[in-house]
Amino acid sequence: MSTSNSLVYLIALPLAGAALLLLGRRRTDKWGHLLATALSASSFGVGLYQLSLMLGRSDEARPISQKLFEWIHVGNFNVDAGLLLDQLSICFVLLITGVGTLIHIYSISYMSHDHDRRRFFAYLNLFIAAMLLLVLGNSYLNLYVGWEGVGLASYLLIGFWNQKPAYATASKKAFVMNRVGDMGLSFAIMIAFATMGTVSFSGVAEQAHHTSEAALTGMGIMLLVAAAGKSAQFPLQAWLGDAMAGPTPVSALIHAATMVTAGVYLITRSNFVFDAAPTAQLLVVIVGAITLMFGALIGTAKDDIKKALAASTMSQIGYMILAAGLGPVGYAFAIMHLLTHGFFKAGMFLGAGSVMHGMNDEVNMRKYGALRKFMPITFATFGLGYLAILGVPPFAGFYSKDMIIETAFNAGGVKGIILGSVTLLGAGITAFYMTRVMILTFTGTKRWDDEAHPHESPWLMWLPMAILAIGSVASGFLLSRGDALVNWLHPLFAHHGEHEELLKPIVVSGLALTMVAIGVAIAFAKYSRQEVAHVAPENVSVFTKIARQDLMQDRFNEAVFMRPGQALTATLVATDEAVIDGAVRGVGTIALGSGSALRGLQNGFVRSYAALILIGAVALVAAIWVVVQ
Repeated sequence: MSTSNSLVYLIALPLAGAALLLLGRRRTDKWGHLLATALSASSFGVGLYQLSLMLGRSDEARPISQKLFEWIHVGNFNVDAGLLLDQLSICFVLLITGVGTLIHIYSISYMSHDHDRRRFFAYLNLFIAAMLLLVLGNSYLNLYVGWEGVGLASYLLIGFWNQKPAYATASKKAFVMNRVGDMGLSFAIMIAFATMGTVSFSGVAEQAHHTSEAALTGMGIMLLVAAAGKSAQFPLQAWLGDAMAGPTPVSALIHAATMVTAGVYLITRSNFVFDAAPTAQLLVVIVGAITLMFGALIGTAKDDIKKALAASTMSQIGYMILAAGLGPVGYAFAIMHLLTHGFFKAGMFLGAGSVMHGMNDEVNMRKYGALRKFMPITFATFGLGYLAILGVPPFAGFYSKDMIIETAFNAGGVKGIILGSVTLLGAGITAFYMTRVMILTFTGTKRWDDEAHPHESPWLMWLPMAILAIGSVASGFLLSRGDALVNWLHPLFAHHGEHEELLKPIVVSGLALTMVAIGVAIAFAKYSRQEVAHVAPENVSVFTKIARQDLMQDRFNEAVFMRPGQALTATLVATDEAVIDGAVRGVGTIALGSGSALRGLQNGFVRSYAALILIGAVALVAAIWVVVQ
């Protein structure tokens, strides 16, 4: 592994932008958004430069590192603040900075009328810097710093309009639920140091072969908890829908292209842990499969366009987690779907923002309709993302999602049948709810109020959407052509063997497209041939009512965690007051009572004092007489 002194610029550029805009305050209002965008673009340029250098080196020489400084040196616990850029991290660097820069450009226009636009861009830069540190850190501890930085930046961005109580609550909810996941990562780091004496990726990879399976299983489970929190996976998924409270560019950046993919990065980066811990690996698959269906089912009942896309994100990340849990053959396909998803889902979120921009910030799709006539560019770019997420050839999702479905079936046995069926069913449900979004938003007759005046967005908004739409079309083909991405990542998983092909790719594609066609047909029959009500009907199935409430996830958390937690807290408070504080107060009460009793003897009357002297003298004489006798 070679060294480099330029990796720090990837992080330093956006971090400097955040610092300048936050410290410069109102003095930077006029040009702060331009500086933040330029610095994000500069970081993307550095990433492209590093990619060009990497392409010119052999597989073994491609990873490069940079030591920043000696961070911790306590006994035998030594950790340097260092960076690592290899074939895996460069994929994330380019996604974060590339899509991030497009979202910066979009936000220049989207946030143009916001009084605090400069602060918004500062937070965007801070998020970019933290996410880059997360994927560039050369150890779990360095990754943890970026992990926490991403949590802070997401809290600030989700609650950017915190003057609205509901938005402030949403940001706190995301922050608290992510802290649960963060505890998992901290425990995983502790297990690594306690059992292997190191927290670096290379050190853990070397020691994994000499560590007990129990320790690796514990570490793997804790890493999965961390991934579930950051990537909104079961059972820590409840925060994602509420996080749509932030400005729409936040949803595109954090909740489609970058932050929610951090869990996928953590699991694939830790492949050496999960490969040696089959139980933890199986749990990864289970969590991915559950979340895949969980998000898809929620998406079928959402009328809020952003929350429908958020549920879709949850489901698609479930596909990635499931693929990563399938082990050696699934890592590259998880990353491939992550990259293609970054294009089409970010594009659709920006498209949703464009619709809201033209509809006075209305998010209820029941009050849209026929917008393709008024917003043709938004319709076209959103439509390409729609075809990509459905997996229609030759769009991006066809290549990445089909590979995950194929890998699931090829797991073999009952496991393969179950996982393959789940991924196929998820594809069909995805086709249904995404077709529903397209129909309610862009087709049919208009259902908006007279106050709305839909119109196409400015070019600074539709240009990033157009570029992301191109990625929605071409990225899957480019990444899969000649197994380009698989071969690129192969050195990181070189010890992995080839997978057994139980179903031919053409069979898998045929099954997937059949399920997609069924989902699309059901959506057309339900929403194209019937008049769409302006208000969601109350006379619906029990399942629809439950899906509208996010499958009761908040009520479950409240019943299982919040209420018992409140009861435990109340019990501890009562115990503290009765036992601990009661003992302290009891000592004071005894002291005060004794003092009060003794105080009665000091009454100031001479006769009382004379009587006491007499009593004392008599008692003394009596005592002497007893002793003498």
